[in-house]
Amino acid sequence: MPCLATSDRYTLTLPAGHRFPIAKYQLIKEQLLWQGIASETDFYDPGLCAEADILRVHTPEYWYKVREQQLSAAEVRRLGLPQSPQLVLRSLSSSAGTLQSARRALQDGIGLNLAGGTHHAFADRGEGFCVLNDQAIAAAHLLANGLARQILIVDLDVHQGDGTAAIFQQEPRVFTFSMHAGANYPLRKEKSDLDLELALGMDDATYLALLTDTLPALLTRVQPDFIFYQAGVDVLATDKLGKLALSPVGCRQRDEFVLGLCKDRQVPVAVSMGGGYSERLADIVDAHCNTFRVAFSLW
Repeated sequence: MPCLATSDRYTLTLPAGHRFPIAKYQLIKEQLLWQGIASETDFYDPGLCAEADILRVHTPEYWYKVREQQLSAAEVRRLGLPQSPQLVLRSLSSSAGTLQSARRALQDGIGLNLAGGTHHAFADRGEGFCVLNDQAIAAAHLLANGLARQILIVDLDVHQGDGTAAIFQQEPRVFTFSMHAGANYPLRKEKSDLDLELALGMDDATYLALLTDTLPALLTRVQPDFIFYQAGVDVLATDKLGKLALSPVGCRQRDEFVLGLCKDRQVPVAVSMGGGYSERLADIVDAHCNTFRVAFSLW
């Protein structure tokens, strides 16, 4: 049975009208409980990420500025979130959630984090609501501790995983795959090991055909013994920032295909939530809950 990392630290107070839907983290847990997908015993608090794990990925200078709330006004604008002690704790907790999900996946086949997917965080800076790069931190932890030999990061958020691509540019043991809307944030793309840039307005059938044509062959080629899955739901047609046109059914079918493939190939997978910016918060929550529903149906 999958375990779900979550914490009260995942939420924090943001200015009124802020476009980041911070309320989704608590609402997703409540929805999973209400729908009977998960029970209270399935949730655990992952604690806080150790500084040693952060410094495998992020520069000491950047981490110091984050920790001490010393980011410049320009750096805060680029990040898109106001700096505060609560943001530091949220970032540490969310990163720990993905790291602990990875360790649990080694035992259970899958680990789930009700946050994370902060793929716009670079080694030396944060961008796009991403302070620390949780999947990069967890991947580096596995490699440093001899828990993985070859890692594949499957990033299906609507935005390119630019920070992750840059961090692992010179690391052959981590293969980065990003399938994202081409004419969308970030304006300046990095080079992943494999980038698939999608036409704006792409629908379910075209998207799923491309994914099913690509991912099985990629697993055969890379031969990963661990997978990180960034399951952003900003691919939905209702998303304000996405520019694709997937339906909730198509988004769920995406998750079914990716997680089903991991299960069939017997490759442990750690899932992070990624983005979602639909006008209706319920659309975001339902789509994320579908990801976890699929996981519980397979494991």
